[in-house]
Amino acid sequence: MRKLIIVLVLALVAAGCSAQPPAATPAPTTPAPSPASPSPAASAPAVKLPASWHLARRGAEHEIEGYADHVSVLPGERFGLRVSTTAPRFTAVAFRMGARPTAVWKSPQVKGQRQAPARTVDGTVTAAHWRPSLTVDTTGWAEGPYLIRLDASTGAQRYVPVTVRSASVQGRVVMVDAVTTWQAYNLWGGRSLYQGPGGFEGRSRAVTFDRPYDGSGARLFLAFEQEAFAVAERSGVPLAYLTSLDLKPGALDGARAVISLGHDEYWSPQMREAVTRARDRGTNLAFLGANAVYWRIGLHDRTVECDKEQRCLRWRETRPESALVGEMYDCFPAEGVYTVSRPHHWIFAGTHGTSFPGMAGVETDRVSPGSPRDVEVLAESHFSCGGRATSSNSTYYTAPSGAGVFASGTMRWVCGMRGRRCGHGVPESAAAFTRRATTNLLTRFARGPAAARPASADHR
Repeated sequence: MRKLIIVLVLALVAAGCSAQPPAATPAPTTPAPSPASPSPAASAPAVKLPASWHLARRGAEHEIEGYADHVSVLPGERFGLRVSTTAPRFTAVAFRMGARPTAVWKSPQVKGQRQAPARTVDGTVTAAHWRPSLTVDTTGWAEGPYLIRLDASTGAQRYVPVTVRSASVQGRVVMVDAVTTWQAYNLWGGRSLYQGPGGFEGRSRAVTFDRPYDGSGARLFLAFEQEAFAVAERSGVPLAYLTSLDLKPGALDGARAVISLGHDEYWSPQMREAVTRARDRGTNLAFLGANAVYWRIGLHDRTVECDKEQRCLRWRETRPESALVGEMYDCFPAEGVYTVSRPHHWIFAGTHGTSFPGMAGVETDRVSPGSPRDVEVLAESHFSCGGRATSSNSTYYTAPSGAGVFASGTMRWVCGMRGRRCGHGVPESAAAFTRRATTNLLTRFARGPAAARPASADHR
């Protein structure tokens, strides 16, 4: 329970930070051909699009909220929005996030309706019974992460996240939205995989995407992912975009690299198999967070199953996550100084400083049984974990295929990209450090198996 509270506080604080002004446009992408013509709700005449993507006022708890009937769609496909509001009218505005958040579409005014209350079926909270409110056509939208902002006529606002996924990942670096983890922590309707009426015992054993997200509607995306998308797009490398639900057999064929973002804890066997297979075929991997590949979940349509008792066990009980990640989860709550131990490694080329207060936290990983024999420790940060002396590591190893695998070992790597806006005493210098190191990774990984690159400049 204590873990849930602190992680939620972290996410809410991070998500509440204002975004840094972007410096470049996103890498160009080619949308797929358009399917059938859009619905009337999506084919509004040209209107002036808002410049700011931020929420001006969240409003009361149920003043406006909604969810999409697809987690991801291909360019040109349509998805539905189901919206509940106490306001007489609302509009929806789609913002393409990343390096330069930009509004790409706005709906006409839609008549508001207060949908039926959430239902709880076998412990799972659902809003699948809500009536459709409007249909959105993504023709002309670039691939990437999107936030649909719901604007009630009363002034209240909430987000609905949607990913326009890539039709092909061939030759690209794949950025993965950790939507299974977003849903695991989603308390909308009073239940998540951690908490329910009465606390932990009242939690859900399965959660569904057929409901809004709590808080702003996008708190984990904003806390752990948005800044990484911005850095990746500024790097200029060719990018592709998927969600964790899209990690299916063959989904990563031909990818140059796969990037797991700041909080990517819930993995199904299908997800792990897809990423492992990619690594074993030469696809580089980067884990820009901590506590990745921790819970072994079941996925059924739009449901994430994890009872944490029998069927949903920790991966380390059968196949330690360290065999893939290079290290494994060790501490919560962690608070320490991130300390670079191999400053001349190519990942840190062009960075300045080796010590960054507050950047080791709030969950951390370390090298452990199951880690590859040749794993290199690039950073080692010592601190106390509830009175237990421990450390966190940033690691790197080379798979037999030649693929390179980096793990930051701290959940604040992406948060650190915001510098002081990360909070927790993180200095502004951490922003330049994490952005440059991440750019080095992306640039190198985008060229193919990292071990195939000249090694002369890698170490000194």
